[in-house]
Amino acid sequence: MLDDIRAALGRHLPRYDGAPVVPLGAGLDNIAYEVGGDLVLRRAREGTMAERLAAALHEADLLTAVAAVSSLPVPEPVFVDEPTAILAYRMLPGGPLHLNPVADPGALAEPLAAFLSGLHGAGSNQGDDGGSSPAALVEVDDTPAADWLADAAESYETAAVALEPADRARVEAFLAAAPPPAPKRLTFCHNDLGAEHVLVDGATITGVIDWSDAAVADPAVDLARLYRDLGPGVFEKIAAAYTGDVDAVNPGRVAFYARCALLEDIAYGLTSGATEYARLGLAHLDRTFA
Repeated sequence: MLDDIRAALGRHLPRYDGAPVVPLGAGLDNIAYEVGGDLVLRRAREGTMAERLAAALHEADLLTAVAAVSSLPVPEPVFVDEPTAILAYRMLPGGPLHLNPVADPGALAEPLAAFLSGLHGAGSNQGDDGGSSPAALVEVDDTPAADWLADAAESYETAAVALEPADRARVEAFLAAAPPPAPKRLTFCHNDLGAEHVLVDGATITGVIDWSDAAVADPAVDLARLYRDLGPGVFEKIAAAYTGDVDAVNPGRVAFYARCALLEDIAYGLTSGATEYARLGLAHLDRTFA
């Protein structure tokens, strides 16, 4: 990809010729590089070049639409290079919250609540977005809770080896219980709002990144990953300040998704080599399954 990065920069930003190119990491969907200390270049990991280009163009449009409704900064698209299907955007300040924990995570509750209140108001599955909101640019994710539970059970088959007997008993009781009822309303969501996608500088949130999973979905999913990563106490503060539909902060449904996501993280960390996911998942298991 390095040759493609140099070619894309030559076409769009020749002043970056010779600037250092540093790998930022590879997620499940994308691979990213930092250029010159202030630019991120990213491309989908899989698919034909036409499919990767379509994904890059879509993400650029989505980021522009999200910026119009977000109370927190999101990446600003700079260019999409058609020959290489590379999306470039300005790097936001700060670092990922999961690698830069704040002394008092409760201080993040109000800005996160304001962010989610605005985001979840940007269109729904009930045709109230007028075709101009971010909701018009994404698919509907109405995965039933029963499917979440089945996936969690599959993750547990891998994760169980790393759990203590008492923790296995708690997880197995969760997996044996009935899933929660369906949400009353689906809304526009980030849909992968873990701490790794929230940037902080000290105790200040400086941005929200990685919108590739955005969808019209159950808004409780956005709350759930924050519950998993920041704890139920911070979730309660977010819920208290949240001004959207009260069903979005239903504690039972939020905890359900949080537990499913945590098991997925542990299993992914154990099998992928991304051990930080497993380490944090195990560290947060007690409070998530309390």
